[in-house]
Parts: sequence; C-alpha cells; structure tokens
Amino acid sequence: QVQLVESGGGLVQAGGSLKLSCVASGNIFSIDTMSWYRQAPGKRRELVAQITYAGATTYADSVKGRFTISEDNAKNTGYLQMNSLKPEDTAVYYCTADVQTSDYVTSDYWGQGTQVTVSS
Repeated sequence: QVQLVESGGGLVQAGGSLKLSCVASGNIFSIDTMSWYRQAPGKRRELVAQITYAGATTYADSVKGRFTISEDNAKNTGYLQMNSLKPEDTAVYYCTADVQTSDYVTSDYWGQGTQVTVSS
C-alpha cells in the first residue's frame, strides 16, 4: 500500500508565498509522475502542475511564472512552491502520484488534500 501526505497549506495574504510538500510512503519502487491538483468551492478539480520522473514540468496557465513544482526522488517527496499568491488560488490542493510498487504494478494514488486560503 502507498500513502501520500500533503502539508504546508494555510492562510496567507495576497502576494505571499507558501510551499506545499507531498511525502509518499509505503511499498514504492518508483514514482513516475507527481501532480498537484486543486479544487475551489463550487468548482471542478483542476490540474495545477505536473512533474515527470525525468523532471519535465507542466503548469496550468493560471499559475505559470508563480508556481514551481519540484521533487526529491531520493526522499519520495514532491513540492509546490507558490509565490505571488492571489485570492483565486484559494482551494484544497491535492497531491497525486503514479507509483510503481515492488510488484511492478503502477497505480494512481491521492493525498487527503491541504487547504490553501489567500486573503485579499
């Protein structure tokens, strides 16, 4: 079994910064892709950023130039550095990863989410 645990959310003023972390634990052979999604009240869940094992990154247009996704493969940990935060960034942020376990089966796992609130 694999677990993902996010941390680092909180309340911040507009223009501020937060850094989210996502620690993967359990029967992990490798992490292929790690992504961050967010869901604001009354809105659909949207992809914020994604990073592959090789380090290729993808960002939603709304966060380009402000957010940076990274990972430490040795620690099975992913990060989302969020700068110049705006009230519209307020949402629950979820970490997800495509994890290959020791039996060479790859599955998609999700964390429980962490709340980010940006005040104006």
